[in-house]
Amino acid sequence: MNAPFQARAGLRDPFTAFVCDDATADMLRPVAVEHGWSPEKVNKGGLRNAVQSLSVSASPNILFVDLSESGDPLTDINALAEVCEPGTIVIASGTVNDVRLYRDLVASGIHDYLLKPFTIDQLRDTFAHAQMILSGPRGEAQVDKPHVMAAVIGVRGGVGASTMATSLAWLLGEKAHRSTALLDLDVHFGTGALALDLEPGRGLTDAIENPSRIDGLFIERAMVRANERLSVLSAEAPIHQPLVTDGTAFFQLQEEMRNAFESTVLDLPRHMLIQYPHLVHDAHVAVVIAELTLAATRDTIRVLAWLKSNAPQTKVIIVANGVPSGGALEISRKDFEQSIERQVDIVFPYDAKLAAQAAKLGKPMAEVAGGKMAAPFNTLSSMVLSHASEEGAGADSGAAASAKSLVDNLKSMLSKPKAQAA
Repeated sequence: MNAPFQARAGLRDPFTAFVCDDATADMLRPVAVEHGWSPEKVNKGGLRNAVQSLSVSASPNILFVDLSESGDPLTDINALAEVCEPGTIVIASGTVNDVRLYRDLVASGIHDYLLKPFTIDQLRDTFAHAQMILSGPRGEAQVDKPHVMAAVIGVRGGVGASTMATSLAWLLGEKAHRSTALLDLDVHFGTGALALDLEPGRGLTDAIENPSRIDGLFIERAMVRANERLSVLSAEAPIHQPLVTDGTAFFQLQEEMRNAFESTVLDLPRHMLIQYPHLVHDAHVAVVIAELTLAATRDTIRVLAWLKSNAPQTKVIIVANGVPSGGALEISRKDFEQSIERQVDIVFPYDAKLAAQAAKLGKPMAEVAGGKMAAPFNTLSSMVLSHASEEGAGADSGAAASAKSLVDNLKSMLSKPKAQAA
């Protein structure tokens, strides 16, 4: 249903709705008028009436269907797909609060599922997003931006990993023009929201307490928006409440963010890395933040060894942060690189004034930095995107090889009966 828009779509009605109750109809009509659509296009009858009507008429650009009276929503949606022309954006609503149903409906091709009772603002947001998709670049442009996931890991506390994660997320949003999610996994002392002058909300703690609630709608409501392209999920959980979770919530959050955003940045404390190793399994890039000290050198070696064993597919970027401009180093860069048996990729000089200015303004350091100080931030963003693209290309070639192998096997199997017949 959400296939690339067809040229004939310009001849379609812009909007049609099929609802089950007067309350939904009364909410839809004024929103339709706001968009310049006819309120007469809001029909009673729900999804089954939609299937009957669209089987004898052209599909609209945006279709709203009510599943409230449907005994088997997924089957009925599949029936709707058979009569819907490609390019129609379908928005469904219903009373069933089930993450599996939501995922199945999205997989079947609907754009969004609004759980009743929903608000008029939620309705406006959904229609605005649908119109953005209709008016924006489609098809090939979406393929050009595969999802990128980067995990930022500090080898020790205080090396600036959270500062770097916030800046990287901002860069991916503002400079790379990607919709980006920042997931701050320091549940008790996270600074992701604080660094952006935001209130963290309860989204992350709610997710940990009730993993079954995590779905696309939850992500939409729980994420705190920093700007048009950057959203944050952070927490300041009470320090008298220990973290009790098997990690399922974090895995589901990653999955939903991968569906909802073009980039995800994980601010991943090292103790979380130990407790929940699966967190880096889907990361394209691990940005390892270190400082040029003896303790950081030891822990960098240990983190790199862990990544090699547990996430060999993940590209690693080594960042030396807070490096003094003078010669007052506990360990030289050369000795550090010899000890970890690889080169440092990016060096961030120590700049107390820049850090203080960013904190006072409630902005990421990458946004405040100018001149020479901006260069390493831009390099980091470029390296993350470059490494992720390389991995994507490798995965594509691997998939192509697998597909070719499968085709060859099928050809071989099909040729055997002919040989026997001969």
